[in-house]
Order: sequence, then C-alpha cells, then structure tokens
Amino acid sequence: MMQSLLFLFLFLGVLIWLIVLTFFLLRTARNYSVFTEGVRKKTLEEVLTNMVKEQKLAKKDIAFLNTRCDNIEKDGLLHIQKIGLLRFNPFKDTGGDQSFILSLLNHHDTGVVITALYSRSGTRWYAKKVVNGKGHEHELSEDEKKSLSIAKTHE
Repeated sequence: MMQSLLFLFLFLGVLIWLIVLTFFLLRTARNYSVFTEGVRKKTLEEVLTNMVKEQKLAKKDIAFLNTRCDNIEKDGLLHIQKIGLLRFNPFKDTGGDQSFILSLLNHHDTGVVITALYSRSGTRWYAKKVVNGKGHEHELSEDEKKSLSIAKTHE
C-alpha cells in the first residue's frame, strides 16, 4: 500500500513536470516561429543578427533626425514669429487711421519696426531696428512701443 502510494506521488510529480516542460517548449517554439515569420531557410542566429543590424541603423537614423530637428528648432527661433500692427492718425487734418506701425519680431524680440505716416502731401516711411524688444540705434515712439507690445502678446 505504501509503495503504491509512493509510486502514485512519483508518477504525478513526473507528469506535472512533463506538463510544465511541454508548456515552456511550446512557448519557445511559438516565439521562434514569430521571429522567423516570413523568413525562408534562415537560422534563428541569422534572423537575430539581421535584426541587430537593422536596430543599429535605426538608432543612427533617429540620432540624425534628432540633430536635424534640434537645428531646425534653433534656426526657427530667428524667423519672424511675432507680428504687431497698429493703425493710428498722427495728424488732425487727415481723416481716418491711414498711418500704421508694423512690428516684425523673432523669438528673442529682435527684428524691425516699420512706420508709415500718411499725410495729405504724401506718405513717409521709417524703419527702426529692434534688439531684445528695444530700439537699437533710434529711440522708439510710444506708438511704436504699443506695436511691439501687440506683437509680443500675439505670439
């Protein structure tokens, strides 16, 4: 009786062990077929070597694209990003707000302010360089400062 019980436990233990081994073997076979799917007459080593090569190429491509993207973003900071337009009437003898100030600034608030003053005798144009939000070589008028303020708030 004791021997048959011992034999039964041993048999059940071996059976459970075989079931566990079968499960892992089937899972490994399934993973192998996933790796080698669509590949004819290649070993797993060849497939994995090819995957490593492709991964290295992908890493190089991603590094190149990251560098290029950083350069584009850096260059983009220098392009016109902020625009301010202010129409006004500087002279009482003319009708309407036909004069204007146009502010064109980059990300660093550097650019140009263009002023057009309309009068009955003609239109006069002025341009002033702006660096870091302030007039560089010439002082800005109050209206030009308003135009800069409009540009800064409409990014």
